[in-house]
Formats: sequence, C-alpha cells, structure tokens
Amino acid sequence: MAQSIADRRDQDFVLHEMFSVSDLADHELFEDFNKKTMDMVVSEARNLAVKELLPTNKDGDEQGCSLDNGVVTVPESFHKAYKLYCEGEWLAMCDDPDFGGQGMPRALATAAGELFVGANCAFQMYPGLTHGAGKLVEEFGTEEQKQTYLKNLYTGKWAGTMCLTEPEAGSDVGNLTTTAKRNDDGTFTITGNKIFISGGDQNITENIIHPVLARIEGEPAGTKGISLFLVPKYLVNKDGSIGELNDVVCTGLEKKMGIHGNSTASLAFGSKGNCIGELLGEKNKGMKAMFVMMNEARLGVGLQGFSFATASYINAVNYAKERVQGTDLMKIFEKDSKPVAIINHPDVKRQLMSMKANVDGMRALLYYTALCFDKVKVAETQEEKDKYDGLIEFLTPIVKAYCTDRSFEVCVQGVQIYGGYGFTREYPQEQLLRDCKITSIYEGTNGIQSMDLLGRKLGLKKGKPFMDLLGEMNKTIAAAKEIEGLDTFAVKVEQAVNKLGEVAMHMGMTAMSEKVLDAFATAHPFLDVTGDVCLAWMELWRAVVAAPKIAKAKKKDVAFYQGQVKTAQYFITWVLPAAMGKMEALQGNIPAIMEMPDAAFAG
Repeated sequence: MAQSIADRRDQDFVLHEMFSVSDLADHELFEDFNKKTMDMVVSEARNLAVKELLPTNKDGDEQGCSLDNGVVTVPESFHKAYKLYCEGEWLAMCDDPDFGGQGMPRALATAAGELFVGANCAFQMYPGLTHGAGKLVEEFGTEEQKQTYLKNLYTGKWAGTMCLTEPEAGSDVGNLTTTAKRNDDGTFTITGNKIFISGGDQNITENIIHPVLARIEGEPAGTKGISLFLVPKYLVNKDGSIGELNDVVCTGLEKKMGIHGNSTASLAFGSKGNCIGELLGEKNKGMKAMFVMMNEARLGVGLQGFSFATASYINAVNYAKERVQGTDLMKIFEKDSKPVAIINHPDVKRQLMSMKANVDGMRALLYYTALCFDKVKVAETQEEKDKYDGLIEFLTPIVKAYCTDRSFEVCVQGVQIYGGYGFTREYPQEQLLRDCKITSIYEGTNGIQSMDLLGRKLGLKKGKPFMDLLGEMNKTIAAAKEIEGLDTFAVKVEQAVNKLGEVAMHMGMTAMSEKVLDAFATAHPFLDVTGDVCLAWMELWRAVVAAPKIAKAKKKDVAFYQGQVKTAQYFITWVLPAAMGKMEALQGNIPAIMEMPDAAFAG
C-alpha cells in the first residue's frame, strides 16, 4: 500500500473556499499569485514531496546519521532530494527575490510546507532551520552581513542552525555559560558547548552558519546579558569565498527515538581557543533577536506535528478502506455473511472521525495563522496591522502546543487502526508516531507554551488580541446562525466562546493573586481548552462554507461537503462538551496539585 501525506482536496478547500487566499493577488505585493499560480505551486510542491522526498523518509529513518573521524554523514538519499529542493527555490518561499526568495503569501507556503514536512520531516528540518538563520541575518544583520550570508542561506548553498541549549541551560537559557571575548579586529572569540542542535553538522552543504547565544565577558548575568553571534563552520573570506575551518567541532550525535535522518549534534565552540564569531544585532539583545527565529520555529513545529498527523490519518483511511477483516455487525448472524473492510466497523469509523476532525481543524488553524502574516503585509491601516500582529502572537503558543499534543494523539490512533501491523516497521505508522513525539518537547516544551499563553499573551496589549480572536469567532457564529441546520451548532460554539472568555478572566486574575501557582499548575489545561474552542470555530467555519454548496455541488463533491458538516457536528457535539466541563473545573481552581506534598509522589 502506497504511503500518502495530505488531502489535496481539503488543502484547496481551506485555501480557496474558506479563506479566499487568492484574493491577496489584488494587492501589488502578491499580484503574481492568482488562483491558477497558487494551484500550480501546490501541485509542484506535491510532485516533489511525493516523488522525491517521501521515498527518502524510511531510508533516512533506518540509516540515520553517523559521526566518524569528525565527519557527520547524513542518509545518502538526502543529497539528491536537497539538490532538487534548492533548485526549485523552495527554501525561502515567502522572502525577497533579490536574496533568493519567491515572495509568495505565507498561507500558500504553509500548504507547500505541509507536503514537504509530511513527506520527510527529518530532511525538511535542514532547510527549515536554515531559513530561520537567514531570517535573523535579514532582520538584524549589517548590510555587509546580508551580502555575505543571506543569499547563500536562502538559496540553500549554505545551511543554518539555532544554538541555544547547553547541558545546564535548556529551557532556562539565561544560565548559559558560553562566552564571547572581543578581539581587536571587531570579531569575537567564542568558547562554550551547545547540545541538541538540529542539523548541527552534516555533509550536504559546503558551509554551516551557526547563530550562537553567548555572553560577552563582563556583561550582566541572566538573559539581559546575552548577545547573538554568527559563527560559521568555515570562515568566510572578504570576497565571500570559503576560508579555513573554524574552531567548531561536532563532539557527538544523539541516539534518538525518532527523526533519525536529522543530525542532532553536540557542538564544541573554541575547544582549541580559536573559534571566531561576529556580533549579530545589538550587544546584550541576543534573546530578543533569537525570539524572531524561535517564534518562526514554534509555528514550524506546529506544522511538523500536524504534518505527521495528516500523513497518519490519510494512511489510516486508505488502510481501513482496503483491509478486510470481520463481519458487518448488521449481518453477523447471517449464515453466509462475508468479511468487510474495517472502515465499516463502528469503532474504526469513530477513530477515523476523531482523526479527521483534529486534522481538518488543525489545517484550518495553521493556514489561518499563516494568513494573518499576509494580512499584516497588505494592511491599509496601522490598526488593522496591529490586529493581525496580535492574533499571530496570541495563536503562536496554541499552534505550537495544542497542535502537537493533538497530532500525537492522532498518530496513536493511526497505529491503532492498523492493529498489530501498525506496531511493525513494515508500515509507516510507527515511524510517524515516534517522529511526532519530539514536537511537544523542542522549541519550548508545551508546558512552557502554556505559561507563555497565560503569563504573557492573555494580557498582551490589555487583552486586545484575545478579544479580537473572540470577535473573529463571533463573526463565524453569526454567519452559522443564518444557515438552516447549523444554527444549533452555532449556539453551542457561542456558549463555549463566552465560557472561554469567563475562564480567561478567572485565570488571569488568579495568576495575579496569591494563588498564582495554582493558576500556572493549570495553564496547560487552559491552553488545551482554548485550542478546543479554536478548533470548534474552524469546524463551524468549514460547515458555514460547505453547507450551502451541498445541493448544487457536482456529484464528486457532494460527499466532501457533507463531510464538512458532519465533522463539525461531531466535534461540536462530542469534543466541545468535554472542553466545557474542563472550563468549569478551571473556574473552580484545582488546588490539589500544588497542595500535594513532594514526598507523596512515589520514588
């Protein structure tokens, strides 16, 4: 059975029928991207993903990466795939064409990204982090740095990483010990060790540019004394050519549960006392600068988790339609009853429905968040720009944490649908499950995302982004109330939106009281129910678009549109009531968590 990665029909529905993304072509910035061009972009991305990237996924998982005599080797099949990927100019889809970008809308790039990541996430992490490093140079680099590094990064000629984590400074970056000593020529000598560096070393590109967080000698402790440096694997000469090897050494590769095709490295900077870096941006503003890359990465990780989930779902649907096992329950007592495809079994159909509801909702939420970036670029007023900027900030921890949590659940169900075969390496489901798990951990654990949502994003700009989000939800609710058959669902979503507003106020007040620890003990459940309400909104929006089209649709589209309405009905009548119960519990606080004596835990 051929492995698949995403539902093209649903991608088109979200892009064109829900969000009318091609309307962006009315603006000069995106005038080259009409619907025809957008469809062509998605088709070309799908061709590359299915024909070139997907075949390298299992190979990359089984081969993994190796470190021998100081040389890191990635799976052999990645080399051709990377060459084709860069030739297609896919690395910098949304960026300035003068530096190797395509200048396309981010919503469109997200659709292409879903295909690439779903085909081979371990591979996609190499160009993904390279883009993030390039964005740092574009945002904070001097003109000379941009000329030296930016096009080489955005075209994939050179690669990039993100070097934050240290053995004793993981999530608490302020405790880092890597130092930077100023040299007479304006460069810095970097000394320290970084761990868990995705793509930290590899043999695909001729150079690797490491953005490294370090503290200049004598600067303050904590995050306020951290600066950001560009540290190339090979020094770059004044004329842009590759120079001698810098004092950056890969000291080991992690043996991991998943994403084996990506080289997660430990790096020693300056072990010989001669690691040269250059300051990127302002001194002591390193964390502020790095958050540009981290926020991009967090949204990217949400896309990663979702892409695993959608691949697992599509595989499960195809398997359930083809796998014949067991008798139809309605014919179980008939003498000559025959086995049926397992999609006919109620429990299998329930699991597929759950998978579909989560995948559909997450795709819409991811594309919507991406579209907000495009809306910022074409905004005609500062007020409109601020609105969409605020929505992006508020939704970022939800996209990262909620989507990766739900995606892992979908991948678990994807294994379950296959039964015993799902537990074997003969089929792709177990790899998708293993690979997916890291998404709830790196780029800020999901617990950290929930603290960010409660501690920073909820009260951001006096709560305006949150209120703007509720306002957007209420627009969809109002539209649904005007459509026969959706009005009852609209009322249920409206009740959930109102309840979320009450819970948010309660959580915010509790976080500023003497019960602050109780609030943060339940920050993750708060993020979870916020995500549930966001998905209920997206499912209702889907139904608002689809329901009026059912009667007039072509025969091949009728089931698709009916499926949108039924999926919304399932989510709103089954998942949302559970979220309402959790919100009720959150309003009552859960003091038992913090009152639990440490000694009462086993161990």
